[in-house]
Amino acid sequence: MNSNRHTRPADRTSRILRARSWIARRRTALLSSALRGAAYATGAGAVGLGFYLIQQQI
Repeated sequence: MNSNRHTRPADRTSRILRARSWIARRRTALLSSALRGAAYATGAGAVGLGFYLIQQQI
């Protein structure tokens, strides 16, 4: 029984090229989303740390 699960090298190459071009087209949006996520995470961590320190004082 033969299986078609393995892709040909040309298919893999074209898939990689398509992924690279997709990332290149959306690089600005991806970077701004990553920056926004990092800012939210930093803010949430600072608020959590602040509440923890307040809780330790009480």
